[in-house]
Amino acid sequence: MDLNDTPEEAAYREQTRSWLQAHKSEAPPRSGSSEDSEYINARRGWQRKLAEAGLAGVTWPKEYGGQGLGPIEQVTVNQEISKAGVPGILDVIGLGMLGPCLMAHGSDEQKGRYLGPMLHGDEVWCQLFSEPAAGSDLAAVQSRARQGDDGSWTLNGQKVWTTQAQFAAYGLLLARTDPDVPKHKGLTMFVVPMDTEGVTVRGLRQISGEAEFNEVFFDDVSLEEGAVVGGVGNGWGTGLTTLMFERVTIGLGSEGMGYNSTRFAGAIAGDEHARRDPEVRHRLGEIASELLAVRFTGYRTLTALQKGQIPGPEAGLAKVTIVSGAIKAGDLIADVIGPDALAEDSQWAYMISFLPGLKSAGGTEEILKNTVGERVLGLPPEPRLDKGIPFSELRSKEGAAA
Repeated sequence: MDLNDTPEEAAYREQTRSWLQAHKSEAPPRSGSSEDSEYINARRGWQRKLAEAGLAGVTWPKEYGGQGLGPIEQVTVNQEISKAGVPGILDVIGLGMLGPCLMAHGSDEQKGRYLGPMLHGDEVWCQLFSEPAAGSDLAAVQSRARQGDDGSWTLNGQKVWTTQAQFAAYGLLLARTDPDVPKHKGLTMFVVPMDTEGVTVRGLRQISGEAEFNEVFFDDVSLEEGAVVGGVGNGWGTGLTTLMFERVTIGLGSEGMGYNSTRFAGAIAGDEHARRDPEVRHRLGEIASELLAVRFTGYRTLTALQKGQIPGPEAGLAKVTIVSGAIKAGDLIADVIGPDALAEDSQWAYMISFLPGLKSAGGTEEILKNTVGERVLGLPPEPRLDKGIPFSELRSKEGAAA
C-alpha cells in the first residue's frame, strides 16, 4: 500500500490536527487515577467533545452516530491525538470492542438504547469474560445463567481482571446457560447493568499502586429476557467477534499508547555515556526494529480492512510485540537512568510497573503465540504434556483421526 496520505487523507489529517490544537487546552491530563472520580468525569467530558467533533466512533456507521469512515482515518486520529499530547477516548473497550459486537449481534432495541450513550461517554462499559478458572480458555466459563418460567434470567458466578468495572454502567458478560452440551455450544452473551442488586465489584491492587482491574461477583443477579445478545446458546460466536475487535483495537491503537521507539530513544539520548554505549544502542535497535515490524504489520491489517476483509489471528501478534517491546524499553531505560526511573514524578514509573500485567490482556502471550503458530503458520499443536500424552502418541492419534 502507499504509505503517503492521499490529498483527501491529508486534508482529513489537517482538519483533525487543527481541531485538537484549538481545543487541547480543554483536555484533562493524559493519565490519572482510575479511582479518582473527578478525573474519570473529566475524561467522560473529553470523550463527549471528541464525539461531537467526529473524532470518536470514526469507523462506526453513521446510523449509530459515527462517521462511517475507514480504518485509515481512525489511525490518523490516533496519531494526531498522540502528537497533540491529549488523551483519547475513555471507553476504548466500549467503542473499540463492545459497540461493534452490539452492532453485529444486538437487537434493534439494544442498538438504539446503548450505542448513543456509549459513544458520548455517558455510559462506560466493561467486558466480563475472564474468570479465575477460565482466563485464556474462554470456553471454560463457569458463571451460570438460568432462565425462569417468565423468561427472565438469574446469574451467579465470578469474573476477574475486569477493566473499568469500578465506574462502568454496563458490562457485556459471557455465561454458561446449558451445561449439558459441549462447552463451546452452551454459552450465551448478556448485557448486565452494573448497578443491579447482587453485583459486587472489588478492585485488584497492582504493583503500580492502582486498582485498574477488578474482580466482579454475581449473586442471584436478575436479568431481563431482553438482556441476551446474539441469541441463547450463541455466546461463543458473539464472544469471538468481541475478541477479534479487541486484538485489532490493541494493535492499531499502539500510537495512542505512546509506545514508540522515538520516545524511548529520547529518554536514553539525555545520558551522554548511554548514547555512546554500543550495548545500549544494540538493545535500543532491537526494540525499534520490533516496533517498526508492528507498524508495518498494522499497515497490512489496514489493507485487509480497507478491502473489507476480516483480520485473522495474526492480529494478536501486534499486542504481544508491542507489550514485550515496551517492557524491554522500560528495562533499558531503568538501566540507564537508574532508580530515578521509578520516582513518583517519572513518566516511566507507571509504564514499568503496569506493563507486565498487560501481557495477559486480550489473551496471554502463550495462547496468542499458539494460535498464530497453529492457525497461521500451520505448525502442529503443542504436545498435551499436561495430560501425560507423549508427542509421538499425540501425532499418531491425529494421523489416525485424519
